[in-house]
Amino acid sequence: MKFRVLLCLLFSLTGCSGLKIDDSYQSVSQDSRVQFIVLHYTSADLARSLYLLTQQPVSSHYLIAEQPATIYRLVDENRRAWHAGNSQWNGRTWLNSSSIGIELVNQGYTETPEGRIWQPWSEQQVEALIVLLKDIMQRHGLTADHVLAHSDIAPQRKVDPGPAFPWQRLAQEGLIRWPDPQEVAQHLTVFKQQLPSVDWFQKQLAQIGYAVPEHGELDQATRNVLAAFQMKYRPQQYDGEPDAQTAAMLLALTTQMRSQP
Repeated sequence: MKFRVLLCLLFSLTGCSGLKIDDSYQSVSQDSRVQFIVLHYTSADLARSLYLLTQQPVSSHYLIAEQPATIYRLVDENRRAWHAGNSQWNGRTWLNSSSIGIELVNQGYTETPEGRIWQPWSEQQVEALIVLLKDIMQRHGLTADHVLAHSDIAPQRKVDPGPAFPWQRLAQEGLIRWPDPQEVAQHLTVFKQQLPSVDWFQKQLAQIGYAVPEHGELDQATRNVLAAFQMKYRPQQYDGEPDAQTAAMLLALTTQMRSQP
């Protein structure tokens, strides 16, 4: 008996406490701990990406290579990966604990005298991502409101997966919401006559989920959030300026969210 106690103290053997748990009752009031899926690019090639995500203090649950579009599982979904950092969405903070991170091998952008040149995305890679997203969302009961960009949850410091990422393709697969084009056109006519206030833009962005100042001033923090929204929904121009088209897309999206919870 003393030998068994000693072994328990030394090695924390399972069952040493004699604890018995009855699992015959299950509460109906529960859901998955996974509430979000966050998409990133790696800013590196495959070899470097694998090294950074497995040997350094940053990680993600999945990594998707370009060609062939191999999906690597680096962290089990029931464990926390370190991919989101200081982040916020819909009032939730530090999203590592409540999200699945998916990194895609992509160099991001190159700075040139003419501006940033963004690397295009591999069709195979995007197809693999769509299949993976559908599988994760089905298993965790997630909807189109739960697939986010790193730039959505950390707009003050991140731009990935960037304006070249095919968000509208994901919308066509039912994986994210997308503003209805007819509603956007209707709102655009009105907003071309009179642009809403900065305070209005801030409130609409907050309704979608962004962490944005709500003080009515067009400061750099507000511009960064506007740019994150534009990169996702209007990638042709993502200068962070409040304009009629951005206002129309915002209103179409928030109206859709209210009517289709």
